[in-house]
Amino acid sequence: MDTVVGAPTYVDYETLDSGRIARITLNRPQTHNAQNRGLLVALDDAFRRAERDDAVRVVILRGAGRSFSAGHDLGSADAVAEWTPGPGHHPTYDCDGGTHGGAEGRTRQEWHYFFDNTRRWRDLRKITIAQVHGKILSAGLMLAWCCDLIVAADDALFADVVGTRLGMCGVEYFGHPWEFGPRKAKELLLTGDALDANDAHALGMVSKVYPRDDLDERTLAFARRVARIPTMAALLIKESVNTTQEAMGFTPALRSCFALHELNHAHWSEVSGGKVVAGTVEYGLDDWRDAPPLHRASKDDEPDPAG
Repeated sequence: MDTVVGAPTYVDYETLDSGRIARITLNRPQTHNAQNRGLLVALDDAFRRAERDDAVRVVILRGAGRSFSAGHDLGSADAVAEWTPGPGHHPTYDCDGGTHGGAEGRTRQEWHYFFDNTRRWRDLRKITIAQVHGKILSAGLMLAWCCDLIVAADDALFADVVGTRLGMCGVEYFGHPWEFGPRKAKELLLTGDALDANDAHALGMVSKVYPRDDLDERTLAFARRVARIPTMAALLIKESVNTTQEAMGFTPALRSCFALHELNHAHWSEVSGGKVVAGTVEYGLDDWRDAPPLHRASKDDEPDPAG
């Protein structure tokens, strides 16, 4: 297994089955694979590495530790060092709008490192499989949704909690209506409730549900089935489905919802006098660091508002 240059501890890359399958592992288990800038840049490098390799037919994306990904990194020591001048500063904060202030800088940075990278991974010239387990929260959903197929451990929980915890209208790559359906998307965003693996399978978002202990082995077996398809046929199947989504308005909707996401940031910046770009306790939100356990969405069970 190799580490990706530039982020030696954030993303691992390996090939299996004589190079036919590439497996990418998010490797920040201490933060539940929260997405700091180094991880995202390394992940882009890893996807591109698999794309360049003509031997690779299928790419598996998984996470080390207890969860696939807890979403954006909102303040670990690594993340703070990346956006702060000093030895840990990440160079991507000095380009792509990072040197500009206000909404321009934030919008351009989020376009490049949260939105457009996810959209680019969706169109990777390989078949991609997200192998998820544990919590898949908010921006963690983006990493799963950009893949062609999702297989889940039976302990998986899918939720976007940025509405209830940060006062935001979902994440930057707004795939929710396409993945959940319109009304379910509204419900889950307004409540912060979670889908379990079986719920997600019933919606068609998840292809397979495997016991947690068997996840690696069963996902690899599934990937081997997919890898049998001739590469041209596989690519045209992917392109046919993706193009159909495009004809239904997928990308224009994503772009519009990204703009609304940035408007939401601008709102919090204005009402706070530039102090914050998301809701906080002072503005009526619960402290996300003290959030109660995820509540599974169900048809007849309302959570206690008191927690």
